[in-house]
Amino acid sequence: MKLTHLGHACVLVDMADTRILIDPGEFSDDFTAVRDLDAVLITHQHPDHYDKERLPDLMRANPAARLICDPQTLQKIADLGLDATSHEAAGERIGQVEVTPVGTKHAQIHEDLPIVDNVGVRLAAAGEPVLYHPGDTLAEDPGQIDLLLFPLTAPWQKSAEMVTFLRRLAPRRAVPIHDAIVSAAGRGIYVGHARNRGPQETEVLDLLGAGEQVISRE
Repeated sequence: MKLTHLGHACVLVDMADTRILIDPGEFSDDFTAVRDLDAVLITHQHPDHYDKERLPDLMRANPAARLICDPQTLQKIADLGLDATSHEAAGERIGQVEVTPVGTKHAQIHEDLPIVDNVGVRLAAAGEPVLYHPGDTLAEDPGQIDLLLFPLTAPWQKSAEMVTFLRRLAPRRAVPIHDAIVSAAGRGIYVGHARNRGPQETEVLDLLGAGEQVISRE
């Protein structure tokens, strides 16, 4: 597997000869330069995960890519003149990758704000690490995974909850994402909490500015 963190919640996954982009949002780098995509997956409608201005350019540059999202975002994408489908409850195959939807709802930010749909994704393929991107929730159980993309900080999350999430899932490796809302100076504090308070068996791989990284199942 090759993993590229394109900023905040946006991650490019190359696995089993299949190329998938997850959560291209407003806080992410220029994902419109990415080519040869098989699919674009969007966990929910918030603009830091779904950039309605740049998404049409991305899809025009990748005409063969499927666009898959949560049910509420489906109509918003249709309003852009794009074709999309919502996640199949039983999962679906994209190339050689099995994509399994995980969960249905976003974490609560505040009781005054509506709770929107949120569908995390679990990616699995023969001989590859099993990856989980939760979107904006810590509540779900994706089953056995090797690689967790975990929210580093968010308006709906405390550091203690992040650590509990890491301990509960206890993946072999974990990559911090959802980090654009914290300063560069403060970011290291959150990464330190993950490394020093997370499970001993979990290696925290910080891909900030690292470009493409190869991650094995072992």
